[in-house]
Amino acid sequence: MLSKKLSATSWQDRLFDLVVYVAITIVTIATLYPFLNVLAISFNDSTDSIKGGITIFPRVFTLKNYETIFAFSGLMTGLKISILRTVIGTILGLISASMLAFTLSRVDFQARKFVSTFLALTMYVSGGLIPFYILIKNLDMMGTFAVYVLPSLVSAFNVFVIRSFIDGLPYALQESAKLDGANDFTIYWRIILPLTKPALATIALFLAVGQWNAWFDTYLYNGSKDSLTTLQYELMKVIQSTTTNADSFRGRNMTQVMAQISPESVKMAITIVVTVPILIVYPFLQRYFVKGMTLGSVKS
Repeated sequence: MLSKKLSATSWQDRLFDLVVYVAITIVTIATLYPFLNVLAISFNDSTDSIKGGITIFPRVFTLKNYETIFAFSGLMTGLKISILRTVIGTILGLISASMLAFTLSRVDFQARKFVSTFLALTMYVSGGLIPFYILIKNLDMMGTFAVYVLPSLVSAFNVFVIRSFIDGLPYALQESAKLDGANDFTIYWRIILPLTKPALATIALFLAVGQWNAWFDTYLYNGSKDSLTTLQYELMKVIQSTTTNADSFRGRNMTQVMAQISPESVKMAITIVVTVPILIVYPFLQRYFVKGMTLGSVKS
């Protein structure tokens, strides 16, 4: 009798596992197929791609699509500025948000309720685009690299996420450090930051993606500064040029471009160019999302 029950249970477990594996396979295919399809079209000959029928493998392999978009002058400058603003903006954003979050988490900070309320209001109330533009102009940040970093230096959402994580840390860690003679900055740098890696990794990904994908601030504040152009802004102009059949784009005749690549191929190649860097960075941060850093830090 017992063996029959075990056999029935084992059969049900195998069936359940099969259903789970099938479901995971379907979700994986549905998730990966669009990206693989875009990748295949970006590496396929643009003339052949017009026929359709491309799945996950290029039918006529070529690098012409990428060679064409990178032939546009300004694209490499935009790539350098985008990388620079992403790195600097992410690092400074993490430092400012984590320092403010650590300050607001301190029970001995008398104004923390006022500051927290003020930050929360910024998530619901905004001055609008025109007042913000006037502010940037009055601060003499027009046509400067600082406009990419300083306006987004502190985000209320990022501060609250990090603060919530810090509030979950045992306060005994800070008390022990104070007894050992550590000052506030030492506690922040040596204790809080290492223990908040999961929160910092999450915020870092948000900041990096936001900085990497940004182009509208370039359009508003640095549109006439070729030395401060960004990759997304340049790629946006490439798409506009190929879509609207403009006469020329930075000295290149559009008929020459269209003879080599179609607008659809441009979009697919650009999609890969702007997506791959984030896909490369993500695996290094993903492991921190679910990893607990404080287990066993304090033993009672």
